[in-house]
Amino acid sequence: MTGNISTSSMVAIEEKSKMPATPSNLELQALSVLWHEGPSTVSDVLSALPDGKDRAYTTVLSVMQSLERKQLVKRTRSGRAHVYEAAHTQDQIAGKATSDFLTNAFGGRLGEAVLALLSAGTLTPEEKSNIERELKRHKAMPAKKTTKPAKKAAKKAAAPAKKAVAKKAAKKAAKKAAAPAKKAAVKKVAKKAATKKVAKKAAAPAKKAVAKKTVKKAAKKAPAKKAAKKTTKKAAKKK
Repeated sequence: MTGNISTSSMVAIEEKSKMPATPSNLELQALSVLWHEGPSTVSDVLSALPDGKDRAYTTVLSVMQSLERKQLVKRTRSGRAHVYEAAHTQDQIAGKATSDFLTNAFGGRLGEAVLALLSAGTLTPEEKSNIERELKRHKAMPAKKTTKPAKKAAKKAAAPAKKAVAKKAAKKAAKKAAAPAKKAAVKKVAKKAATKKVAKKAAAPAKKAVAKKTVKKAAKKAPAKKAAKKTTKKAAKKK
């Protein structure tokens, strides 16, 4: 089974095993004391925990023992006291915790996280100077590419506009496709009307000739009828 594992996979597993364990929130507080105050006893850590909550000595002792098991602190003896020292730098431990916090709480949006952190407390003049210096360094760096969530949001926002454009294009194409048929129909109607007009025009002289002939015939018949009437009247008089 081991023979099937590639060298790169073995290296990745080895590097992962070297990574420090993830501390709990209270363990992080204890580590922060060691990073800022240096090697400390359990009592020192208990009195310097950042959240200032009232805790028993045994609670903090359990925390320090847990950190030792996770190989996050080293313990040495100084007389009768046990002194604890951080086994990793703040950047190594807090870096991962900060990255996880940024992803989980702010979706990777650094600007929002910074503003939230600044509004959480008051800065000392020294802290302000450090932040200003860091901001200047960031300003000199190339602009970061759009993060995946922001890119996704932009894509989502652009979708309706894209859909509207596609709909407009489809409507225009349909109108364009229907134009020849419409034109042909109009042409057909016009042709039919023209044919009807021509036929009507052609039939007019014949119709006129028939009417003229009928009038002529009627005019011819009228004198004969008048003469017959006159003869009948004359015969009746003789009797």
